[in-house]
Amino acid sequence: MLLIIAICVLAGVLGVIFVLNGIVLRRGDSIETDFSEKGKYDCILVLGAGLRADGSPSDMLRDRLRGAVELYRQGVSERILLSGDRSGESYDEVGAMEAYCLSQGIPQDALIRDDRGYSTYESVKNAKEEGCYGRIVIVTQEYHLYRALYLADHMGMEADGFAADYHTYRGQWARDAREIVARVKDFFMAAFSA
Repeated sequence: MLLIIAICVLAGVLGVIFVLNGIVLRRGDSIETDFSEKGKYDCILVLGAGLRADGSPSDMLRDRLRGAVELYRQGVSERILLSGDRSGESYDEVGAMEAYCLSQGIPQDALIRDDRGYSTYESVKNAKEEGCYGRIVIVTQEYHLYRALYLADHMGMEADGFAADYHTYRGQWARDAREIVARVKDFFMAAFSA
């Protein structure tokens, strides 16, 4: 009898996870590849993705920055919002992001720093509340875009996404598994933050 109850509980939990992921994944209709007829956006939001041991952007973060630079050069927006973790002097994700953009010829006055982007939820929330950006392009990898777009939509922002998938990333299966749980977490974060 206990085994049947345990199986039923597990099936229920898995069902909830499946449904909530489906709700978040529906935001994929805002992933764009051509912005030529979309008009200007308030900013291009780049979500942090970790640093290498030497303090330079990880491969994943470098691709996000590359995407943002391309969009900036296309005239999608005049501002790039760099959002990431600056948890100390020895770990400055946003500083590394800023250095990359400057090395690509992006002017300093086009770059905006959000050093308190410790999570996707906080990065999107900070863009809305502190930057007052209502119309944004979010740059990250596709697997992550659905959740970021869902959060922006829930916060009343007009958001489109750009998938910066220029490479295959080692260990992606672990990020995909983590993302399933993160979608559920952020579904509830969005639901209870209103």
